[in-house]
Amino acid sequence: MKLLATLQTRWHSVSPREQRLVMLAGVLVSLALLWWLALAPALAVLKAAPAQHRTLDAQLQHMQRLQAQAKALQAQPALSADQARQALDAALAPLGSDAQMTMQFDRATVTLKAVGAGALAQWLATVRQNAHTAPVEAHLVRNPAGSWDGTLVLNLGARP
Repeated sequence: MKLLATLQTRWHSVSPREQRLVMLAGVLVSLALLWWLALAPALAVLKAAPAQHRTLDAQLQHMQRLQAQAKALQAQPALSADQARQALDAALAPLGSDAQMTMQFDRATVTLKAVGAGALAQWLATVRQNAHTAPVEAHLVRNPAGSWDGTLVLNLGARP
């Protein structure tokens, strides 16, 4: 309370010109704080919104494409393990002697030797589409020639 009284006494003792200058300085400081704390961040968000909106739209479109692909895969009729094995055999044919398959119950183990990245990617897409399966285990190593060696284990589903 004593501080307030001291400040009031000091305020009344300064000239009206000094009072106006102090009030003007207070208004300027208040406006600067308003700008830095309220307006500038809001304007920055508003300025960045169109770019962020485009990015989110692109992500949404990508997710919708993935959703459509997943629904298309789910809509495909289920294959028996024998049908999946036949489709897997057919998919291995383009790889020739670079790939060998062994069966154990409902699992197929594919051994790859010096298979190129493009051929491997194409084979995986074909297996997913035609045999309705994907690797459940992968042990691949890139060899010095730039191709891939290793094994892939695929689950062909339960036998009917």
